[in-house]
This record gives sequence, C-alpha cells and structure tokens, in this order.
Amino acid sequence: MDNLSEALKKLKLASADSATDSVESCLDCLLKALAHNNANASEKVQEMGVLSLLPTLLAPQSSCTPKVANIIAEVAKNEFMRSPCVEAGLIPPLVQLLHSKDQEVLLQTGRALGNICYDSHSLQAQLINMGVIPTLVKLLGLHSDNTALTEMCLIAFGNLAELESSKEQFASTNIAEELVRLFQKQAEHEKKEMIFEVLAPLAENDVIKLQLVEAGLVECLLDVVTHTVNGERDEDVAQLKTASDLMVLLLLGDESMQKLFDAGKGSVFERVLSWVPSHNHQLQLAGALAIANFARNDGNCIQMVESGIVQKLLELLDRHVEEGNVTVQHAALSALRNLAIPVVNKAKMLSAGVSDTVLKFLPSEMPPVQFKLLGTLRMLIDTQADAADQLGTNSKLVERLVEWCEAKDHAGVMGESNRLLSALIRHSKSKDVVKTVIQGAGVKHLVVMAMSEHMIMQNEALVALGLIAGLDLVGAEKDFVGAGLVQVLHKLLSDERTAPEIKYNSMILICAVMGSEPLHKEVQGLAFIDVVSKLRSHENKTVSHQASLTEQRLTAQS
Repeated sequence: MDNLSEALKKLKLASADSATDSVESCLDCLLKALAHNNANASEKVQEMGVLSLLPTLLAPQSSCTPKVANIIAEVAKNEFMRSPCVEAGLIPPLVQLLHSKDQEVLLQTGRALGNICYDSHSLQAQLINMGVIPTLVKLLGLHSDNTALTEMCLIAFGNLAELESSKEQFASTNIAEELVRLFQKQAEHEKKEMIFEVLAPLAENDVIKLQLVEAGLVECLLDVVTHTVNGERDEDVAQLKTASDLMVLLLLGDESMQKLFDAGKGSVFERVLSWVPSHNHQLQLAGALAIANFARNDGNCIQMVESGIVQKLLELLDRHVEEGNVTVQHAALSALRNLAIPVVNKAKMLSAGVSDTVLKFLPSEMPPVQFKLLGTLRMLIDTQADAADQLGTNSKLVERLVEWCEAKDHAGVMGESNRLLSALIRHSKSKDVVKTVIQGAGVKHLVVMAMSEHMIMQNEALVALGLIAGLDLVGAEKDFVGAGLVQVLHKLLSDERTAPEIKYNSMILICAVMGSEPLHKEVQGLAFIDVVSKLRSHENKTVSHQASLTEQRLTAQS
C-alpha cells in the first residue's frame, strides 16, 4: 500500500510535468494494486484526489490512454467509486475516445463507460443523449472479428436497450443487420445467448421488429429451432425456448406479422404451424401463440379457419386435458378466441366442435385458463342463437359461471364470467336459458354488473335483465327484489354522469318489471316519476322520448 501511495504521488507530479515515461510506470503500479485488492486501491485513488487528473490523461494520441481507461474501468467496478468518476468529469472524454481507431483504447473505454453507468438509468440516458448508440453500432460493424470488442458492444447494447429512449436511436441505425450477421457467424451457445439478450429488448419496438425480419432473423431462429428441438442438453433447451419466444415477439408487430403471414402462403407461417402438433411443449406453446398473433385481423382469421387450423388447435387442447400444461392451454385458447372474432368463422368453428373441447377445461382452477375459456365461448356465441341456447341450458356451465362471478381475487375472470352469463341470455333470447340462469342463482350477478364502471358491461347487463323480465318475470321476481334491482335503476337514472344508452335501457327495464307487484311497490316508493320527468328534457332525443313513454306508464299504473 505504501508503494501505491508513492506511485500516486509520483503520478500527480508526473502528470503535471507531462512526463510520459513516469506516468506509464505509475499507471502500471496502480493497475497491479487494483488487481491485488481493487476496493482498497480504489479508496486510495479517491483519497488522494487522483481521479481529477485522469481526464487530461485520456488524450486520443497518448500511449497512456488504454491504461488510464483500464484503470477507470477497474475503479468503477466499485459502486462507491461511480459517482466520484462522474464528478471528476470522466464521461465526456471517454465518449470521445469511442471514435478512436485503436482497438485496445476502444475496449477499455467501453468497459470504463459500462462500469461507471452500470445500473444507473440516468447515466445511461446521458450516454444515449451523447450519441453513443450510433457510434457503438458502427464499431460493431468495423470490428466484428474482435471477440472482446464485440462482447463489449453487446453488453452495452443489452444495458442501453432496456431504456425506452434508446429504441428510436437504435431504429435509425443498421443494428438489425449487424446483429443478424453476427448471429449467423456464431457457433458457441454463450455467444448466441449474448446476442439473444440484446435482441429481446430491441424486438419490443415495432420498427426494429420489421428491420429484424427484413434482415433475416426469422430464418436464423427457425434454424436454431431445427437444430435444438430434439436436443437434451440444457443449452439446447434454453436456445429452443429463447428462439421460439423471440419468434413470437416478432409477430406482435402488425407489419412484421403481416410480412411473415404473407397472405397465408409464407414459408415462415407454414413452419410455425408445424410446431403445433409437435411433441415438444415449448414448440406447442410458441406455435399456438404465433397463431394467436397471426389472428389479429379478420382477413387472416378467415383464411386460417378455412385452412383447417382449428382442428390442429383442438387436437392440441385434447392432449392437454390430461397433460395439463397451463401455458399451452392458455395459448391455444387465446388462438381460438381470436379466430372466433369474425362472424363468418363462428358457425364453422362451432360445427368443428370448438365449444365441446373448450368445455373440457371448465374444471380448471387456473385463472389464466379460465379467462381465455370464457372469452372464447363469448366470442363463439356472439350472434349464434342456437349455440347460445345450447350452452345457456348447460347447468354445469352456468353453475361454474356463477361461481366465477364471485372470483374477486381475479377481476378479469369475474368480468368475463359476468359478460358470458349476459351473452348467453342476449344471444339466445330463450326462456329456457333464462330459467337455467335463475335456477343457477345468476340474476344477482347481472344486477351487480349493471353498476360496473365499464359502460359496455352495464349495457350488456341491462339488456340481459330486460330479457329476463320479459321472458320470466315471475321466476326472477324474488332475485330482482333480493338484489335491489329497483334501487340500482333509480341510482343509474338519478346520476347525471350515467351514459344516455344506460338511462334508456334502465327505463325500458323499469317498464318491464312493473308487472310484478313487489317490484311495482318499490318503484312507487322511490318516486321514479320525479326522476323520469326530469329526463324528458334530456339532450338525447331517444332518452327524452323514452322518458315520456316511461312517465305515462308510471302514471297509468300509480
């Protein structure tokens, strides 16, 4: 330690006199001390005020520069030294050195900047603002044969790509081409993993997604899948997962997805479809998720259903009733839900037996599966009266829906089960379905749904309640009273913030329940005439007209 103190004193004197030989020997001593005990040596550097000397020693043409940058990199490994490095003004001269042609200078400079800015989003953002991204991308292209420099660039990209502000700068470079070119050259698992770690955050940006697709990344990923699908080594399993996950990520961009779909004739699309019947769970998952992503517009959905893709998904789901892989179940149900959105697909999918297969997962205790199961059935029965009738009279389904309507820990499942309960009634308009819902104790949940914060759910609930009142008021009377339906309607009509459609459907429902004596008494007790008469001057003509009709009805029956 005494030798180090002496060397640091000499360094201060030598740097003031610009004595290069003396400086070099002091730097060598300091590097040895850092290698022996980094933390202690770094503390000594801080104590003796040496950091403030280093910016002047980072001259581009100086032979000392690589060693100085190396010292900064070593010192900045310690968290307590990073702020002092910033305060000493080391970042600007280091950034300038990234334009050097000396590969050793570039390597040590990259290390120094990386260590100073490690785990600091604000400092990384500062580097981005100073334009390091285009510089580093250029370096990667120029020095792709230098393994150490390449790794330094990849580590830097991995850190910077996590920041949203970096994406635009990356998109303006040829990073996609450089990374794909580099990936194609790699044989080692570790090197491929490093590139994957950069690709994943970059591929979250839609512009870069398309650039990566155009640069040929997809072909690389498919190649990885081919070579690792039957591998049993841990690294094969890891690469297969990473490659297939990244493939799915690329499909989340509309433009990149359409390019790969290629009107349903794309070789990539066909390869991905072949993953669904695979015996590998990871590929089954990726294949199903890919279909769900391809099914993000009606044209693609219609084409895929015509091509027989539904049968592949049903066969996959059938295998997982027993195997019970939740992620695969969730992905396959997601794909079916998306495919069921276009009206022309619904009847075809119902006749293919989709609802029967989906119902096999009713016993599932996994909320993600429950959520997608509900969404798939709701999409299937939209405008399909016969299917809504058949499912709505399935007492086991209705019982499960009522149970899930109380799943307060899982708002998504609770919301979807309410919406499906309502949809069964609205699309079937069937007295038998209404009777099944009443017997299953579902009415009270529809009354609660009418007070949802989402207007679409309020509307769906009120329409379903109106149909219940119209088709079986006697059967529903007790539940309407118990759930406080009349009080809910009074609240909706009295609240100025209630949407016009909700006010309109609330008045329709008031008229519908007047045939019940106990409900009629409740309506009279809450002075609905006063509330409704105010709505006669509502700016919405449909609401004001319905208010007049409702007021006449209330007056006539008072």
